[in-house]
Amino acid sequence: MEILGIDIGGSGIKGAIVDIEKGEFVEDRLRIPTPQPAKPEPVAEVVAEISRHFEWTGPIGCTFPAVVKHGVTLTAANVDDEWIGTDAKSLIEQHTGNPVKVLNDGDAAGIAEMKFGAGKDRDGLVIILTLGTGIGSAFFMNGILIPNTEFGHLKIRGKDAENRASDRIRQEKGYSWEKWGKKLSEYFQYVEFLFTPDLFIVGGGVSKKYEKYFPHIYCNTEIVPAQLRNDAGIVGAAMAAKDLKL
Repeated sequence: MEILGIDIGGSGIKGAIVDIEKGEFVEDRLRIPTPQPAKPEPVAEVVAEISRHFEWTGPIGCTFPAVVKHGVTLTAANVDDEWIGTDAKSLIEQHTGNPVKVLNDGDAAGIAEMKFGAGKDRDGLVIILTLGTGIGSAFFMNGILIPNTEFGHLKIRGKDAENRASDRIRQEKGYSWEKWGKKLSEYFQYVEFLFTPDLFIVGGGVSKKYEKYFPHIYCNTEIVPAQLRNDAGIVGAAMAAKDLKL
């Protein structure tokens, strides 16, 4: 079964048609820079542009960097505050003419990673953390998703964790891999203290460079890199839309 998955991020909006039985792209993904400011109408139009690019008619799964309940975005991380309280599902459906499932970006990445990646066949408490413009998260107990955790907004010494330890901060501050690893250690140790997980999976584009910073992260929980890396959000979004009807 093929479904269009779209991943809305603070810097880019990416989409691809996904074979959800294999967890693979059917063809190359398309990436378009996120409009700035990232207000609802311009972002929805980019989603529609991606849909038109693939000449898509059918269900669309769409991630969003926010708490999402029943298609409504209740927060806004790294996008415009106008998204707070927006019926994102209806807005994107109006722009694309297709049925849409909207879900938290970290949750989407987690769904894909648990099915096809590093979380496959792993029981217990698994926490996926995606390091990018912010820090996304997904929380699975024995394979069951607990949605909208948003662990990137846990407070570390009075500041959101993603404003101390995201990949964006690493680049902006010019941190060495070792120094960034120390920032991540502080964060991982705090999450570990709160939840005592069985496994951390680290995703996002920077996960492909895990060998540079994993040696500098110190905590007791097993840490592994995501296998789907930066494609997990698109794959998971498509998977989440499988039950939508035309």
